[in-house]
Amino acid sequence: MTEENRLREKVCLLAKSMFDRGLTGGSTGNMSLRLPDGGLLMTPTGASLGRLDPARLARFDAHGKHIGGDKPTKEHPLHTAFYDTRSTAGAVIHLHSCYSVALSTMSGLDPDNFLPPITPYAIMQLGKVRLLPFFRPGDPAMGEAVRGLAGKRSAVMLANHGPVVAAKDVEAAGNAIEELEATARLTLLTRGMNPRLLTEAQIRDVVTTFNVEWDT
Repeated sequence: MTEENRLREKVCLLAKSMFDRGLTGGSTGNMSLRLPDGGLLMTPTGASLGRLDPARLARFDAHGKHIGGDKPTKEHPLHTAFYDTRSTAGAVIHLHSCYSVALSTMSGLDPDNFLPPITPYAIMQLGKVRLLPFFRPGDPAMGEAVRGLAGKRSAVMLANHGPVVAAKDVEAAGNAIEELEATARLTLLTRGMNPRLLTEAQIRDVVTTFNVEWDT
């Protein structure tokens, strides 16, 4: 099996795992990864993450030209915005996960730091998550909003839509976006209960120990 075929199988396996566990439903959500030759693999438009065919993933060359597979997700400008602005991005995942979307509709959120510091794990894997405004699905303005962050964030939350996470590889991106959803769920479960959050000193200790991008 070639390295590209191995990566195609990995994308489909992770996508099905997320779909089967209810992290995104129907034909929602999309994924991409950077190939060793500088090209991209991307999930097709209108495809269910639970029923992907490795051979039909959209294939782009290193110059961004679509050279094979099905038509890519309409959110491909969102994906390429991360690759173009973050040199460390090896994969991007966008889901329509229930708890994070629900949290994004609430008032009183900090747009610069969408998730409250309930546990250290979202801090470690995501840094600060920027809450972006609502955009029509497929609107290229989503990509422009990510470009406007100049590569300083690895994760954003699209209000009333869903989270997007970039990481070094598809497994790390999957772990990070699942942590985002878990933290959103904890936030909603404890909303209005005055939960004890991590202190500034505890946050700084986590940021320093795990070399987290935080002060950007």
